[in-house]
Amino acid sequence: MSVEIRRQVGVLVHRSGQVEFVVVGDASRLMLPDVGRLRAAEGRFRGLRLVHTHLRGEPLTRDDLVDLVRLRLDLVAAIQIAPGGEPRSLCWAHNIPGEDGAAAYREIGPATFGQPQAHADIGHLMAGLEAEFARRARARKVGAKDGRAILVHVGDKSRGPAAVRDAEDSVRELRDLARTAGLEVADVVVQMRDHVDPKHVMGKGKLEEVVIRAIELDAAVLVVDRELSPAQASAIAKQTDLKVIDRTQLILDIFAQRAESRDGKLQVELAQLKYAMPRLSQKDDSLSRLTGGIGGRGPGETTIEIGRRRAKERVTHLEHQLRQLAKQREQRRRRRTRGAVPTVAIVGYTNAGKSTLLNALTGADVLSEDRLFATLDTRSRVLRCGWAGWGEREVVMTDTVGFIRNLPKDLFAAFRATFEEAADADVLLQVIDASDPSHEEHVRTVLRVLDELELSEIPRIVVYNKIDAASLLALRALRRENPHAEFVSATQRETMRPLIERIARELAEKWHASARGPEAQPERMP
Repeated sequence: MSVEIRRQVGVLVHRSGQVEFVVVGDASRLMLPDVGRLRAAEGRFRGLRLVHTHLRGEPLTRDDLVDLVRLRLDLVAAIQIAPGGEPRSLCWAHNIPGEDGAAAYREIGPATFGQPQAHADIGHLMAGLEAEFARRARARKVGAKDGRAILVHVGDKSRGPAAVRDAEDSVRELRDLARTAGLEVADVVVQMRDHVDPKHVMGKGKLEEVVIRAIELDAAVLVVDRELSPAQASAIAKQTDLKVIDRTQLILDIFAQRAESRDGKLQVELAQLKYAMPRLSQKDDSLSRLTGGIGGRGPGETTIEIGRRRAKERVTHLEHQLRQLAKQREQRRRRRTRGAVPTVAIVGYTNAGKSTLLNALTGADVLSEDRLFATLDTRSRVLRCGWAGWGEREVVMTDTVGFIRNLPKDLFAAFRATFEEAADADVLLQVIDASDPSHEEHVRTVLRVLDELELSEIPRIVVYNKIDAASLLALRALRRENPHAEFVSATQRETMRPLIERIARELAEKWHASARGPEAQPERMP
């Protein structure tokens, strides 16, 4: 039949021998039907084998091997047929536990019909393979709590060497984000393209390679280093059974894990809803025909509209609650202002050591970890320092949420109120990680965000932190380029004294000037 119609013909056969599907393709490939849930039980295969014809005598194709691995079929077999229609030879392949750098499948053949290698005890083979897959899966569960992930970065080739540097910095940051979120990074895939594929971002062929690589490494999550449009997320999800998340979702998940105060939790929920609302229009397969208009009016579309309306109502409710909390913060700030209590806000890139610095200056015990966004909620503590001509005074030190490049716009809008504390500060401490090779990019990001928040006019003390982890050569260059900056290690209290004296001097100058009036303001000390 295959020869007569000049099309590939195949069957999906259950282990019991029952034929589940008959599939007719074109001359070069088959389109397999939906064979059920793409992720079988742990360590288990689908229980189906694909046996089909090849008209041109070719061995197993890439499509055959992708179907084998992605659908976790028991095996895929191709029968090479002669022009007269009789079977000539047989090629087949099955999944194997992949090692790093090795293929996730084994190919056998071509074997002539009747030869011993053309026959195998498939049931015995599958039982042994499933036992080995299950054993490895259990062993890997000891890793990160949310599973193993493959990170994907797609860069712009036209930017030349700068694109490569940006890719390295972005991937390093994405690794830290994944680790903070609870993922174990199994592999990183970087692709440089002339332009991003509008549908699959990385292109369909590269996506198939990533899917196979994920199964080799037993990875269940695919993290894309950009914000995916709803259409892109849907197209990628249709090609794989991996959980597909983008950079925005990863950051939102970290914020959801880290938020502790009522204010922070409301801000995260608001950002998540605003991110999800455009994606509510992506209907699932069961509603794919219900697109509105003639023949499209029905309960499916009603369900989508109900979900969108409820999301909008929840957004309105959250925004109202956040406005109320903002008023309460404003009242607290006014009381501080009436009490003539000076304020210093600590700002900087995430994981620059802001919370550790707050602890070192004030003796507080605020949570500080070597993770991105360890602190999301504003923390205020008191520092006592001596002012020239004023004696010892109390200063309120306020820690703020860390900045990050390409912060999701909805999250930035939701947390904008958090930075109101910094807006009323007398002085900003801009903390920079001196040991981070990307610190210059981090400085640009922080300055850009401060401009957006209209905080760039507030007096600012630049503080290079983690000098104990930076090389002497790098520190020498930084001191030469930034002669007015302070250099400290927040884990070494003895390095704090010059910074405390600098804070006292800056505040004393400002408060002396305000006491005499604006016309008598002295020149600022460097």
